[in-house]
Amino acid sequence: MNSQKIYHYDAFSKQPDKGNPAGIVLNGDHLTTSQMQNAAFKVGFNETAFPLKSDVADIRIRYFSPKREMDLCGHATIAALYALKTNGLLPEKESLTIETKAGILPVTIASTPDNDWTVRLSQSPAQFKPFDGSIKAIARAIGLEESEIDQSLPALYGNTGSWTLLVPVKRLASFDRMNPRTKDFPDLLEAYPNASIHPFCLETSDPSSDMHGRHFSSPSTGSVEDSVTGTASGAMGAYYCKYIADSYPGSRKLVVEQGHEMGKDGRVYVAVSKNRDTYDVTIAGQAIFVKEFDVQID
Repeated sequence: MNSQKIYHYDAFSKQPDKGNPAGIVLNGDHLTTSQMQNAAFKVGFNETAFPLKSDVADIRIRYFSPKREMDLCGHATIAALYALKTNGLLPEKESLTIETKAGILPVTIASTPDNDWTVRLSQSPAQFKPFDGSIKAIARAIGLEESEIDQSLPALYGNTGSWTLLVPVKRLASFDRMNPRTKDFPDLLEAYPNASIHPFCLETSDPSSDMHGRHFSSPSTGSVEDSVTGTASGAMGAYYCKYIADSYPGSRKLVVEQGHEMGKDGRVYVAVSKNRDTYDVTIAGQAIFVKEFDVQID
């Protein structure tokens, strides 16, 4: 057994134990894939990120949920880059590229007036695929009645780095009652059985926010709910521009709130620009160091 240092950062918040926790391993180049997976399982956060050396970008990042490796994770990217920057482990430039399983993505790390840092991540161009299943079954899977789903808008699969089923909900009050039947997800999501389910609405807790969401994880990840989700927030922003406000000029900025029902509210800042028939998405946020601890790995 080997001891591995883990750094706990919370992304999309400047308050400890709010936003979304991520485990960060700053010296992971010597670890095998099996050891990374074992470390992520021991950490138990929805994602643990492993920044590594890259031959094709400034840095490579691998992401592991407790059960499997993920192509991309928004909050763990924000947390990892913030950790690297504040520990003096990044090149002294504002624009960088990161190698991920979702592709090589551009990021910027900009200073703030209070001598902190904001990380902005360009995601994969938004993709949408139809959901052909039962709205009643999806409502049941997240603990709601079919009448609470807003069927004036489409429920569909969205992807800016990983697939999630975007489910429009009529009222904010429904979110407190949600109780996911996670084990039912793969059978319901036949087209993408490893997808998560991401209900959202246009009513918000904070008047300065544009959208409110919750994120229920695929059982294949080993977690139930993600408190503040970067990739799904990016897909929400593209959905908003495509299906709710298609007439917007040029680009649009949105604030997505999430995590209130878990006592971990955070904010994701989403920018969407239309490029012919595609929607280019960036997400931005800050992070905060919480603590460090050790796990024993095989």
